[in-house]
Amino acid sequence: MPPNPMIEPILLAAARICTFDGARALTNASGFFFERDGRLYLVTSRHVLVDQPSRHFPDRIEIELHTDAANMARSTGFSIPLYRNGKSLWRQGADRAGAIDVALIELDRAALPPTAVWRAFTPAHLSADLDRIEVGSSLLVVGFPLGFHDTLHHMPVVRQAGIASSFGLRFQGEGYFLTDARTHRGISGAPVVMRVPDDPATLGDLPWMLLGVHSARLDVGTRDLKMDEALGLNCAWYADILMTLTQSA
Repeated sequence: MPPNPMIEPILLAAARICTFDGARALTNASGFFFERDGRLYLVTSRHVLVDQPSRHFPDRIEIELHTDAANMARSTGFSIPLYRNGKSLWRQGADRAGAIDVALIELDRAALPPTAVWRAFTPAHLSADLDRIEVGSSLLVVGFPLGFHDTLHHMPVVRQAGIASSFGLRFQGEGYFLTDARTHRGISGAPVVMRVPDDPATLGDLPWMLLGVHSARLDVGTRDLKMDEALGLNCAWYADILMTLTQSA
């Protein structure tokens, strides 16, 4: 193997997130970078940043950044406060059905390590061509299930998934579609992507459509826990919410 094998850019678009209350570590999650009009954001699930039912109230998060393009084993932690003067710094959305489990927080580029290495999705990765996205289409979910990852090179892993409901049709009126994939805690906030077969130049070295943001597994309340297996279905919120959340104030 060469000393510096080519790293697939999609792996550099995902970020491992650790949540903290002061110095106390709370949870692990996933996220990804999104860029619009020169501004850089970290996207994840809203419940990663705050979740009333589970009494999850971190005051900061930390992501791991690569710092040497020639040596992926080099990285550093980057801390991001969630509040300033008692006000939350992230943005979250809602629609006619209620809250959307997607949130993002802007990153201060000047505060990032000068040699930091990442890739970011852009508005060009949000597909409007619904005709080519069919039920059963193959997807990838890129993240850190149970915090698991390549601890030497600080890389995420990917899970194979398929579209399990009609894409573009809000499942049960909510702002998400369903995926069929084996998922775990810690992958909340991961990007759900579909390969673009013709690799358009507008997408740069990220030839993927960003379809959704993985949220949580979906189960049936009437399932017999002894007789019936879990459905293996998941909620992925439509990624076009990012256009609303990144509108300039």
